[in-house]
Amino acid sequence: MLLEKILQSQGFGSRKYCQQLIKNGSVSIDGEVADDLKKQFSPENLEFSLFGETYQYREKVYLALKKPKGFECSHQPHHHQSVFSLLPEILIQRGVQAIGRLDQDTTGLLLLTDDGKYLQALTHPRKHVPKVYHVTTIDPVTPEQIEMLSQGVSLHQEKGVFAATDVKILETHQLTMTIHQGVYHQVKRMIAAVGNKVEALHRHQVGQLVLPELEDGEWVYLSEQQKQLAQNII
Repeated sequence: MLLEKILQSQGFGSRKYCQQLIKNGSVSIDGEVADDLKKQFSPENLEFSLFGETYQYREKVYLALKKPKGFECSHQPHHHQSVFSLLPEILIQRGVQAIGRLDQDTTGLLLLTDDGKYLQALTHPRKHVPKVYHVTTIDPVTPEQIEMLSQGVSLHQEKGVFAATDVKILETHQLTMTIHQGVYHQVKRMIAAVGNKVEALHRHQVGQLVLPELEDGEWVYLSEQQKQLAQNII
């Protein structure tokens, strides 16, 4: 593959701009300047340096981000900062999208990718990928509320009954619950349906992938094993 195509695929700009980077001697491979526009490279396991930074070629990218409060999962946010502002520009240029959305006031594990098939595999309703939330409530959590959440509740303008699994009281005002759907504001609406109200909401896990040890706003590339864990197939 031509180096200009490799750079373009990695989010470094238009083909013309990438050609200019190469001609200017800005790209190095194996410690040597790569300024030949006609030379072909195998992208697999390719590492290259640009502006003093080293990059590894990635056909697709898969990220885990610890979402802070006050960020919208949209490229065009309405009232708060965009969660995409936490990512490098090259990832934005690649077309990275959030795999499902978290409300601006919800924190925790947010997965992102530029792989449409992977995104579909995690978000399609038929997949029933489990998502684990830690919920802080306004009023004390009662055993009756836990039972109602486990048995299932009706949500306004939604068909069917929505039940959570592995519902447990953590503290007086905290519980953990797992949902397998993804309707609008589902956890908040389920908590309201049992007579309580959410004060804080944190997503701890998707599939079998637990939120990595990250600071608020930090992100990491997922390993192949972590990708499969998120799909709940390990």
